Parts: sequence; structure tokens; C-alpha cells
Amino acid sequence: MILILSSNVNQQGAEFHQLMAHLAGLSGIQTRIHVERGVEKTLTEIYLIGNTKALEIKEMCNLPCVENVVRVSEEYRVLGRHKEDPRPSHFEYNGVRFGQDTLNVFAGLCAVDNRDHVEAMLKALRDNGQVCTRMGAYKPRTSPYAFQGHGKNCLPYVFELAGKYGIKVIAMEITHENHLHEIREAIHQTGNPTGVMLQIGTRNTQNFELLKIVGRQQEFPVLLKRGFGITLDESLNAAEYLASEGNRNVVFGLRGMKTNMGDPHRNFVDFAHVPVVKRLTRMPVCIDPSHSVGTRSVAPDGVLDVVHIAAQGVVAGANMVLVDFHPAPMKALVDGPQALLLKELPYFLEDVQLARETYLKRVALAQRYSNLQ
Repeated sequence: MILILSSNVNQQGAEFHQLMAHLAGLSGIQTRIHVERGVEKTLTEIYLIGNTKALEIKEMCNLPCVENVVRVSEEYRVLGRHKEDPRPSHFEYNGVRFGQDTLNVFAGLCAVDNRDHVEAMLKALRDNGQVCTRMGAYKPRTSPYAFQGHGKNCLPYVFELAGKYGIKVIAMEITHENHLHEIREAIHQTGNPTGVMLQIGTRNTQNFELLKIVGRQQEFPVLLKRGFGITLDESLNAAEYLASEGNRNVVFGLRGMKTNMGDPHRNFVDFAHVPVVKRLTRMPVCIDPSHSVGTRSVAPDGVLDVVHIAAQGVVAGANMVLVDFHPAPMKALVDGPQALLLKELPYFLEDVQLARETYLKRVALAQRYSNLQ
């Protein structure tokens, strides 16, 4: 059960202490307080953990400071959709809104290789009206001999250039607790010129200790990619690890499933799960067409497979697109064969917009016909 308190409640006030004293007297019930601080108001939620079936919603609503009560199901307790749940399905970070009703494109380098390529990428994004990107500093690789990323050495110039070109959010994968500290230190030392969305890659979806560590910090939102060899339910529970530790600003990423059934694509595209994740949870959903397809193959109609796949996810209601671009793919140190060219950026963005407009028209159509029933 979740108690949603009145906005801007004072945790030092008498009413709050009266509420907590009452909850402390409930047999077999533990409490966990979650605070969400926005620009204009602070929202406080209290999670009641234990057997809450005997607790009446009406009685709980009458307690001091309580504005709403949500009885949660067993699965996805924090991030899930529950009956009569007023909690939002969006969050804001560094001036950018992420929600189940928005769409953000994160085009950029799968792996940072040098300063010139970073600057060329960020300039192209700025010139095309974009404020988000992906930049890989830490790269887990299948082979121990493959390029693992420049790590903390590239962070200062990546953040400085992001500030120079007005990039507000950078999706950046981490694989270890130290990476979180290095990002935090570098972004503060450069004067906080941009923001970072921490990315948990598919290989670490069930690295539970890493999930707990990342979940305990609320400075950065998190993009959690679906594990490539586990079920959707197992991946959604991995997102719950983040939220249960305190960080509810989570985006769920679909990046294809590892199976030969998807050949000749790199992975089996799973974007049909976009509406499923939105139905089961309140998380925005990201698609990664680059890692799903893995090549620059072109269909007979002249459209790249990556572009076709991205459109499929956006038409299904995706809220974020993570896509590889590179100024010189032949020189890329990671995943060059699947990267789109900078000159293709305007075309890709326009195609995504066409798909988004189609999605919105489909939603309006469904609503119009539902009103006739």
C-alpha cells in the first residue's frame, strides 16, 4: 500500500509525526518514505510493506497528511500501474520531460573515440534542434581484447562540449559503482554544463548490487535496458530494484532479444512490447533500433532497416529512441557498421516525426471509436 501525502508536507510538523506514530503501531507493517522534490513542490509517499490486506483504504485516507491511498499488486509495486493510481507516468530532468506521453531522440556515439568526433556529433545535434544524445565512455565488450572505452579520461571534454552546444541530457552506460562517482565528479568539476542519464546495459540488467547502488542515488535518472536472455517480467523486476531503493526516474529500454530467430538482424526486434510495458508500468519506454538491427542494410524501398525498425517502435508508442550516429563510421572503435551518418540525421529525425504523428492519429482514432461504444 502507498500513502500519497499532501504536497509540501512538513516532515518536522506535528501532523506528520502523528501519522508516523500511527503507522509505527501497525502490526507487521514496515514503512519506507520516498520524497520527490520538484521545482514548485515536494511530493512525499510512504510505502507500507507487509500484509496490508486488513487496512481499509477509507480509514487510511482519513489519517493526517494523507491525500490519496493506492493498494498495490504484488508485482512492480513501485513502478507498476495499480487500480486508481494517481501517480504520474513522467518525470523531468534538467529541463527535459520524460514520460509515456513524450518522445525524445538520443542520437550519438555508441563509444567516444576522440574529441573531434564528439564535437562534430554535438554540433550536428544542435543544428538540428536536439538537446539529448548518447555518449559511451565505458563499454563492456564480449572480448577482453576489444576497445573498452576511454572511461573517465573523456568525461571532461564530453561534458564541456555538451554545454557548448546546448545538450541537456547524455545517456551514458556504467558498469561499476566507480563509474558513477567518476561521472559525478567530472560533471561537477566542469561546472554542471549538462545532465547524465545513467544507462544500465543488457549485460548488467540482473547485476542486483549495481542496481541497488544506482537506485540509492537520485541525482541522475536511469535508462535500464532489457536483459537479452531473460523474460520481460525478469527485466521489469530489475527496474523495481532501482525504484525500491529510491530512484523512480527510470526509463525502460527495449533493444532486441539475443536469438538466432532474428537473423540476419543482430537481435530479434521486440518493439511489440512497447505498449505492454506502458500498460504494466508507469515507465517511459525507449527503443534501440541500432543494436536490434546491427547493420546499415537497405530495403528494396530504399529505406534503411534501422529506420524501418525505429518507425515501428515509435508508431507503437515509444517515448525515447536511442540510436547510433558517427561522423566517420569506418573509424569508429565500436559498432561502426550500424552507425548512421551525420548527413542522415535530418532525414532520420523527420522520419521519426512522421511515425510519431501516425501514432498520435492512431490514438485519436481509437479514442473516437471508443466514445461511440
